[in-house]
Amino acid sequence: QVQLVESGGGLVQPGGSLRLSCAGSRITFSMYDMRWYRQAPGKEREWVAGITAAGGVTNYANSVKGRFSISRDNAKKTVYLQMNSLKPEDTAVYYCNALNVRASGRYDYWGQGTQVTVSA
Repeated sequence: QVQLVESGGGLVQPGGSLRLSCAGSRITFSMYDMRWYRQAPGKEREWVAGITAAGGVTNYANSVKGRFSISRDNAKKTVYLQMNSLKPEDTAVYYCNALNVRASGRYDYWGQGTQVTVSA
């Protein structure tokens, strides 16, 4: 079955940087829009950033705009989230999501998440 595996999370000080990766397998990766979400303790999951299948269009939540950057390498079946100027409020479990909607249905896959903790 389709797998999405996130990596790159960890503990970082405020103002620091991390780069998350999400590698796909058993998926026609280039056909999927890719998104990053996050969920902080006691809060609902929220959308963070998205990139279209061909990589031409990116979008960001206002809370991360100017600090985070999403990119993808379709040859490697991997999407990235570069996170700079991290703040304690960025602490959350980060999930990648692959989405394709076509005539045959909606195809929506999630990774298992990677923890990001921003703390001094």
